[in-house]
Amino acid sequence: MHQLPQTGYLRLPQIIGNPKAEPPIPPIIPVSKSTWWDGVKSGRYPKLVKLSLRTTAWRVEDIRALIERMA
Repeated sequence: MHQLPQTGYLRLPQIIGNPKAEPPIPPIIPVSKSTWWDGVKSGRYPKLVKLSLRTTAWRVEDIRALIERMA
């Protein structure tokens, strides 16, 4: 399992991965960006947190809970 911090926030590439990054970021939840946003909109995935006007993130605690539900 990925080493997630106990608290804090994760940005979308940290959650769904980014193979084009240097070094590549492996996914925690292996879904596409559009699938992730559809899931957020429908309530299947956790609610986002706006950290600033152009910065969106998700609470680590919410991602951990999602992983537990999926297991």
